[in-house]
Amino acid sequence: MAKIEEYETIVGKGVVHELRLLAERLQGKSVQHVNSTAVGGGVAEILNRMVPLLREIGVDTRWDVIKGGEQFFQVTKKIHNALHGVEEDITPEQWDIFWETGKRNSEELPCAADIVFIHDPQPIALVNQKEARRNKWLWRCHVDISRSQSAVFEPLLDRVKQFDAAVFSAPAFAKRIPVRQFLIAPSLDPLSDKNKELRANEVEEVLGKYGITSEKPIITQVSRFDRLKDPVGVIEAFRKVKRHVDCQLVLAGGSASDDPESVEVLEQVKQFSEGDRDIHILLMPQNDIHINALQRASAVIVQKSLREGFGLTVTEALWKGKPVVASAVGGITVQIKHKYHGLLCHSVDGAALAIRQVLQNPEYANWLGGNGREHVRRNFLVTRHLRDYLLAFLSLYKAEDIIYL
Repeated sequence: MAKIEEYETIVGKGVVHELRLLAERLQGKSVQHVNSTAVGGGVAEILNRMVPLLREIGVDTRWDVIKGGEQFFQVTKKIHNALHGVEEDITPEQWDIFWETGKRNSEELPCAADIVFIHDPQPIALVNQKEARRNKWLWRCHVDISRSQSAVFEPLLDRVKQFDAAVFSAPAFAKRIPVRQFLIAPSLDPLSDKNKELRANEVEEVLGKYGITSEKPIITQVSRFDRLKDPVGVIEAFRKVKRHVDCQLVLAGGSASDDPESVEVLEQVKQFSEGDRDIHILLMPQNDIHINALQRASAVIVQKSLREGFGLTVTEALWKGKPVVASAVGGITVQIKHKYHGLLCHSVDGAALAIRQVLQNPEYANWLGGNGREHVRRNFLVTRHLRDYLLAFLSLYKAEDIIYL
């Protein structure tokens, strides 16, 4: 895993020096991150890098994961969808499962750090420890709740009000709530296995492992198998493109322990694509090198989400200089200025037209890719994310509460 100094070649020495200075102001303060899964999804991916970096620059940091059974995660999946604006019917019995599981986790998981950082709704019940411990609490909402179902958000709001502040990924994601709000976009690690440079032979080796040829253009969507990622819609768009351009499609992704629907969605996708040798459905373990290689081998990266939080797979594709065709939803619109960093779409037909435009105009594709990479370098790297978190932590205290060296 890369050391903090290794980022100097990408962001400059001044940025790394500033991070160390900010960390010094937090001397004597501890931070505890809590979420619902250690693997799968963007939250776990960010924390896997963020926590070691915080420790390296001198911030006492730990990361804990709550426990939950199948019924609990079925409920939290419904809550997730409802926060995105999808109609979901959550019964009183299901709410009981949610709160009872939260209560058990609160009894088993002490949140004793000076700053407790809760990620998304699953661990939100742990905030009942706040009054007794008198520490600082942040709630990080990684999803777009601007169109959330009120019947689902209101019960959560009673807990959100107990936090010292809430963190959202973009202004459009937030709601008017009676606590302070920070706007902090997610990020990628440019030196991680998923994003570092790869040699051409490494890319070819991965393609060979999955039986994918490099002799015709590859269209790729990397996402866990989730209805809100619309993998069936991606296949429909691909079939429209294939009438005009000889190409192939890769749908690559995994599952997460807190997403019980993924197996069902994967089976639906397999059935819908059955018989087409140019469609590759890859259920991949957490192999970041393979994902990196598939993205680098692709002519176009697609992210045809129906709803989206931030969309780190878009960030990854832009960083690799790839032209991106993506839905104009959620945090994708923060990352892509239409026709400058990539192409935004609103339908299957729109996605198909945009993919054709990129495949049939390589110079335009390269121009989009270059613009996108520079946009990520300036705005969405882990060093900027780390700085924003440090500033948020410091802002929870009065000046006299912080040790200055």
